Amino acid sequence: MITRREAVRLLGSASAGAWIAQISFDLSVTPTASAASKDDGTPPLAPGTPMSPERVALIDAFKKQSQGLETKFETRTHKSDWVMPYRLFRPEATGKLPLVLYLHGSGGLGDDNLKQLGLGNTFGTRVWLLPENQKRFPCYVIVPQTDRGWSRYDFSQDPPKPSPGLGEGSRLALEVIDALTREFAIDERRIYVTGQSMGGAGAWNIITYRPQFFAAAVICCGSISTEDGAGSIDTPLWSFQGDSDQTVPVSLSRDRIAARRKAGGHPLYTEYAGVDHNVWQWAYTEPELVKWVFAQSRG
Repeated sequence: MITRREAVRLLGSASAGAWIAQISFDLSVTPTASAASKDDGTPPLAPGTPMSPERVALIDAFKKQSQGLETKFETRTHKSDWVMPYRLFRPEATGKLPLVLYLHGSGGLGDDNLKQLGLGNTFGTRVWLLPENQKRFPCYVIVPQTDRGWSRYDFSQDPPKPSPGLGEGSRLALEVIDALTREFAIDERRIYVTGQSMGGAGAWNIITYRPQFFAAAVICCGSISTEDGAGSIDTPLWSFQGDSDQTVPVSLSRDRIAARRKAGGHPLYTEYAGVDHNVWQWAYTEPELVKWVFAQSRG
């Protein structure tokens, strides 16, 4: 018997393909693989092909510039029917400010309040803290940690399967946000969510079951869940995927975007040729991404 955490890790990472066939989406259109879907209003992307020296240089520069930023997060916990560890970054600016919620991938699973800041999660947690970004777009950043996933899973089945409904991790992450809005001067019209892999699936889950709450969502290679992409279609969304992803099939992102468009939504979709599962390295180093996020405001 595998543990609950191991089951979630499998569902959210390398073995996700084993469950893909269990969920089907009724779609009539699938986007063509391209650097960015045509005419969807996607901001200009960084110059060069994904593997070009100039594009890789942006990733290398980010790694250098973001070193040490993880120390700026406070260690906190939220107590509910279970305890959720989380990290909080507080900006130096004053007044009502936006908040970014980051949902980690399966490599961050646990309760040590540490892994969600490391490994591949460094890009999605640190980009908002870069000095130039805090100068232009000061914001709070929260990085909760789950040991049971973000989406909902049915553990009564063997193997466990994704199931409809707000996930346990997503529910407590929302409780954390609600608590922080009472503690700090947070602009409730500008609360954003982003996540990668298992956390990307969590972002699809949380916007679906808390519609009209987030001002925008940024999703990287969202893994398997029951959400087909059509939830909360008015929420601005930018999805990123590598077409050579060996962990989350590119078809999953394409199908969600197609379903969202079919339902009347206008998501942005960027697909990188030759990029594997670590698409977050390209997504979070897109020069226009942070500007696009903070240009969105609910209501």
